[in-house]
Amino acid sequence: MAARVDLDGKPIKPLTICMIGAGGFIGSHLCEKLMAETPHKVLGLDVYSDKIKHLLEPAGAHPWSDRIQFHRLNIKNDSRLEGLIKMSDLTINLAAICTPADYNTRPLDTIYSNFIDALPVVKYCSENNKRLIHFSTCEVYGKTIGSFLPKDSPLRKEPEYFVLKEDESPCIFGPIEKQRWSYACAKQLIERLIYAEGAENGMEFTIVRPFNWIGPRMDFIPGIDGPSEGVPRVLACFSNNLLRHEPLKLVDGGVSQRTFVYIKDAIEAVMLMIENPARANGHIFNVGNPNNEVTVRQLAEMMTDVYSKVSGEPSLEEPTVDVSSQEFYGVGYDDSDKRIPDMTIINKQLGWDPKTSLWDLLESTLTYQHRTYAEAMKQAIAKPAAN
Repeated sequence: MAARVDLDGKPIKPLTICMIGAGGFIGSHLCEKLMAETPHKVLGLDVYSDKIKHLLEPAGAHPWSDRIQFHRLNIKNDSRLEGLIKMSDLTINLAAICTPADYNTRPLDTIYSNFIDALPVVKYCSENNKRLIHFSTCEVYGKTIGSFLPKDSPLRKEPEYFVLKEDESPCIFGPIEKQRWSYACAKQLIERLIYAEGAENGMEFTIVRPFNWIGPRMDFIPGIDGPSEGVPRVLACFSNNLLRHEPLKLVDGGVSQRTFVYIKDAIEAVMLMIENPARANGHIFNVGNPNNEVTVRQLAEMMTDVYSKVSGEPSLEEPTVDVSSQEFYGVGYDDSDKRIPDMTIINKQLGWDPKTSLWDLLESTLTYQHRTYAEAMKQAIAKPAAN
């Protein structure tokens, strides 16, 4: 493997990376990239390894087999955690409950997972002088300033009222009864704690705020590779409807606006953070694609068209159906209006820009979803219901 250099032309030393949540969507793509293209070693920690079993098995069969280890553990109650962080140069924390359906129905688990369970990770990194890359969320921004202006105000169209900046935008949440914000508040508080560890104790850190990273292996398809009662995030929810030939459910009319970025583009950004600590330390980075902005309704229409193309199956005559947020998520749901990342800081520090269009990333993702799940879904639908 040719010698790797960072953005300043300096050689990159091989690292040992403790990756918490290595078996998840982001972790699996990051592990693949690290194994295929770098000499770095990964100590992968997670409760499940299904999404990275192709990297782990059979043992010794891959050129990277001696560079990846899997440790099956839950960070909330495992004494091995500090030792694994001590053995590493860098810790990446991806562990979180991050599904909107859980924020309302499991607010305690959500707060514990995203704040309390992350505390020991931050503590061990700080005490042992280890660098931390912590994954937060674009949800920490809450609602935009523009959402509080009158509906017909021309200011709503001014970028300063809706584009989200890491170092300037206030974090505005709904009232306490809107438990949907339990996730965002827990994530914001751990960000503040990490920032304080950097300011007071000199801990080296980078905080990542993902804006809807999309791609293969994202989330689960209910009843096929996840709980049948579970409600995944929007892309997997819509994929599930498409696979079942059901209308896509639009919560409160699907008027919320989102931006989507391809997982492979986003992983490139994370690689730059890993290998350029001098440029990444002390920074919070938005990682998203402001060019891929759509309403949830437009996303549903686009996914319907893309799925018809990749599956060869005709679309439903009425491809969407409106449902209320209370019916879909339960009492206590609230939503942010727009999520458009400002990209100035990551572009300046790391020279990163996303490349993949929304159509292309949906085509890649839905091709994977169809290839992976269509047959299993047919069999599941064909099975007679148990009496």
